[in-house]
Amino acid sequence: MSDNAPRGNVVLVHGGFVDGSGWQGVYEALKADGYRVAIVQNPTVSLEGDVAVTRRVIDGLDGPVTLVGHSYGGAVITEAGTHEKVAALVYIAAFAPDKGESVNTLIADPPPGAPVPPILPPVDGFLFLDREKFADSFAGDLPVSDAEFLADSQVPWGVDALGGAVSQPAWRTKPAWYLVASDDRMIPPPAQCAMAERIGAQTVEVAGSHAVYVSQPGAVADLIKQAAQA
Repeated sequence: MSDNAPRGNVVLVHGGFVDGSGWQGVYEALKADGYRVAIVQNPTVSLEGDVAVTRRVIDGLDGPVTLVGHSYGGAVITEAGTHEKVAALVYIAAFAPDKGESVNTLIADPPPGAPVPPILPPVDGFLFLDREKFADSFAGDLPVSDAEFLADSQVPWGVDALGGAVSQPAWRTKPAWYLVASDDRMIPPPAQCAMAERIGAQTVEVAGSHAVYVSQPGAVADLIKQAAQA
């Protein structure tokens, strides 16, 4: 495929506890359809740092960008998406903060009866998920070996990243799409639906865990293509 990417550019932003390699299935589906795809590797130490890394990736691409975020990556794209090259935002089971909000504020008041993510107490300013409970909460629809790999390759998530507040929400000026993962045990599906509605996103619901971007790459890629083609 030539560098001019006949179908346009897509930038994929991962969330907390994981790295960009989980996007491989989505990446392959988009590449096969003629998109140029770049994957951001967030340090997940601070929101500001992750936004800067994402903006550098966008800077390196020619032409319009469809910016995609999973989970905490939704906070990153909400802030980084004001970049002039970004034409559309796609949230995959993701946080969509408003001005002054952070992941912390969005998870502060969970709905009654919602599953509680098994986040361990912070150590030196970083969070991990309980490895024994990782599969059930994060990746319930992946093969056990794949879920175990994600649990054992966790990226420490900085407390400062959760506390980072959005200053200028890109969804106020850019069109948005949202994929709700109906079996998510990290971000309750009703919370996902409420965020999608609040940002005026075109929304689809897919039967999948929080790791829907790994387990259902075709459905995720389809929504990204819709956004890119719009």
